[in-house]
Amino acid sequence: MAAMEICHLFISTGHNFVGHHGREPDTHPMIETFEIECVAGRGISGDRYFDFKDDYKGQITFFSLEVFDELCSALQIPGCSPSVARRNVITRGVDLNDLIGQEFEVQGVRFFGMEECRPCYWMDGAFAPGAGEFLKGRGGLRAKILTNGRLRSTLSKAKSVSHVAVASPFARERAG
Repeated sequence: MAAMEICHLFISTGHNFVGHHGREPDTHPMIETFEIECVAGRGISGDRYFDFKDDYKGQITFFSLEVFDELCSALQIPGCSPSVARRNVITRGVDLNDLIGQEFEVQGVRFFGMEECRPCYWMDGAFAPGAGEFLKGRGGLRAKILTNGRLRSTLSKAKSVSHVAVASPFARERAG
């Protein structure tokens, strides 16, 4: 496997879309952090999916910065943050679909790639109309955490990023 660069790390304390079918999404922010603690079989400490379900297939999620950049270019979305995708680890340098069904290691932490993070209809509202279709087959990777450890961003500084503040014009309208 090519070296995976970790460009951004995000956690959120609450679900904006899970359990919200038929009503407005919630507004829990994605918080960008320099480091996350991965706990084997449980998830990311402090994240909404920590101990979500026994043996959950999405204990951690990955998303490609290259795909994000292509999406923003194709849909002409200026000034958007990868936090809008609501994935935990934003990567560069690896095709995440190649990791489906595979064990892999990043910064000393072992993972098992379970399946694609299939985009849902919420993506059109979070990014822009057409985002869900654009992301089919490249919506990211859901994985299980096999060993305890910490992942660190390659960025020198991380900051808090609010999903509502950086999302699509639709989210800005909802926010106020």
